[in-house]
Amino acid sequence: QVQLVESGGGLVQPGGSLTLSCAASGSIFRPNIMGWYRQTPGKQRELVATMTSGSVTNYADSVKGRFTISRDNAKNTVILQMNSLKPDDTAVYYCSYWRSTTINVLWGQGTQVTVSS
Repeated sequence: QVQLVESGGGLVQPGGSLTLSCAASGSIFRPNIMGWYRQTPGKQRELVATMTSGSVTNYADSVKGRFTISRDNAKNTVILQMNSLKPDDTAVYYCSYWRSTTINVLWGQGTQVTVSS
């Protein structure tokens, strides 16, 4: 099984930036997809951004142009750079991993991002 260890997150003012990272360990199979989802109270967990091991990206419309996802396959790490943050970006952010041949998703523990003055 794969284990996901997240770091980053915290409190930032509107317009500011944060960077989240997620390191995967264990039996990493390729091709795979890693990415970030977020969830706020009363809402379903939603896509933020994903990136395949082949460097194909997918972004939610709400974060396009502001967030950038990247991967270091050698280190099995995925990074989410978040710029121009808005209060609506406040959520618990979850790292995810799944093999391209399955829909069984592995989740990290989640990290809180709060955008507020």
